[in-house]
Amino acid sequence: MAAPPLLTLSDLTLGFGGTPLLQGASLTVAPGERLGLVGRNGSGKSTLLKIMAGLVEPDAGQRFVPPGRAVAYMEQDPEFGAFATLGDFVRHDFDAGEEYRAEIAMDGVKLDGSRPVAAASGGERRRAALARIMASDADLLLLDEPTNHLDIEMIAWLERELSETRRAFVLISHDRAFLRALTRAMLWVDRGQVRRLDRGFDAFEDWRDKTYEEEDEARHKLNRLIKAESRWAVEGISGRRKRNMGRVRRLQDMRTARASEIRRAGTADLALETGSRSGKLVVEAEGVSKRFGERVIVREFDLRIQRGDRVALVGPNGVGKTSLLNLLIGKDCPDTGRIRLGTNLQMAVFDQNRAQLDPDVSLWDSLAHDPELGVRGRNDQVMVRGAPRHVVGYLKDFLFSEAQVRSPVRALSGGEKARLLLARILAKESNFLVLDEPTNDLDVETLDLLQELIDDYDGTVLLVSHDRDFLDRVATLTVHMEGRGRATVYAGGWSDMLAQRGPPEPVAEETTPRAKPAAAPAPKPRPRATGLTQPQQHRLARLPAEIERLEAEIAKLEQFLSDPELYTRAPARFAKATEALAERQAALAAAEEEWLELEALREASG
Repeated sequence: MAAPPLLTLSDLTLGFGGTPLLQGASLTVAPGERLGLVGRNGSGKSTLLKIMAGLVEPDAGQRFVPPGRAVAYMEQDPEFGAFATLGDFVRHDFDAGEEYRAEIAMDGVKLDGSRPVAAASGGERRRAALARIMASDADLLLLDEPTNHLDIEMIAWLERELSETRRAFVLISHDRAFLRALTRAMLWVDRGQVRRLDRGFDAFEDWRDKTYEEEDEARHKLNRLIKAESRWAVEGISGRRKRNMGRVRRLQDMRTARASEIRRAGTADLALETGSRSGKLVVEAEGVSKRFGERVIVREFDLRIQRGDRVALVGPNGVGKTSLLNLLIGKDCPDTGRIRLGTNLQMAVFDQNRAQLDPDVSLWDSLAHDPELGVRGRNDQVMVRGAPRHVVGYLKDFLFSEAQVRSPVRALSGGEKARLLLARILAKESNFLVLDEPTNDLDVETLDLLQELIDDYDGTVLLVSHDRDFLDRVATLTVHMEGRGRATVYAGGWSDMLAQRGPPEPVAEETTPRAKPAAAPAPKPRPRATGLTQPQQHRLARLPAEIERLEAEIAKLEQFLSDPELYTRAPARFAKATEALAERQAALAAAEEEWLELEALREASG
């Protein structure tokens, strides 16, 4: 017999004026389910997740969580104001006897719990929020854009944690690779309805497109019926009155059905006008070094970007990707070496911090009153790639409604702010597009359009991103920043870089060799001398850190269980901690055995 659902939502309706955000929506989440929650920006995904968490009350409908079951929720922008340190935030929901769970989670996300909240970056705050929810003992985890502000290494950690958990989860994400790796079913919020697909994200886009095609076909048939019945109403009204009135009512019903249809949102009308051609050379960096205090960004770095290249900067958070980007576009100066910019460059910059957007002005004013975009003498037009456009019409191209254009920027969601910033930079002619984290908060449909825009763009693109799927689709060169000044150039996108790089090498503190550009790096020798396959080499390199982590977790659990009064005072906690200890001891034994086997293979062939 199947276990009862962890969560049931029945016949939900919610509206904030205008078209209802949710209308008659229902869903269930069963134990152990892995659900992706997708939909267009503004469709109500985050609101639905808050209803699932019990934080928002619907206008109608019911939410039911069985007694004894717990739901944990991680919002996009958690409130840290009441906490002095990140550790205080993570430990807030735990009693003194259970703080070991928070400590283990902070170790997992590599978080310094003593870090003051006021000094923490967006990535550190996101890791604190992840530590808090992953440390909980909830049966159902609700995660709203968990990969935003995370680097690729931390996204991979979260993927592993969620793939190994037995708990159910529902996650909102725009990261295709993340969704493909984790989801087994999909919830699609679309025009007030919640549709379910019992397959993972790999199957979602084909299913969505087929749904749209079926709707278009049904609408076409309805329009033909209305046209035929309308012709009869004019030409055949002289028949028997009883039959005539029945057909008249049928015609009216069909017209009502068509009028009540909620049309699906279109796609943003992204277009990018390439300005005059730049010179063949766009950026050349020779022997560039840069540091801020003790923090080395790059050392003896060389790179040559030519017209038409799509260059991606990747690496862990804090390694200096944005700093290197600012060096390459001439915003900052290197300590040593030389950066030369090409001729006739027209640059358009997408800033990850949205600093170009004033939160207190309206969408209208942010375009029409911008000296670079507004039309002189007119306060209702914006200059779009050399031609005047009415500001409302242009904002509609980016899926903003007339009701939104007079609202302040601060009222927009993260995805809507990203679209507004795209509207600003795409209004300008350019031949050098600079994108710092452009994929954050954008829905997958807008990401597709942005990718197509870049593919068709006749200029040069320099970008920073942690979205592996987007990097594979767009980049022709990838600069991997590994820390301590080391940066290496690879041909292709993220997957190409992994194939060329092989096992990671340790980075020396001050003797890092000079990084050279490589349009086609020399292939690495086959690992015959070690007797190990490449995956086995990767696994052997990772096992010591995994063993060290398990040993640290076991030590914390043993310390917690050493309290002689624990069993009588809190038998449920004692049982949970004992179970966790047994699991980690078994995992440690398996990891040690695997390490011995791989090390023996390596030594036998040495």
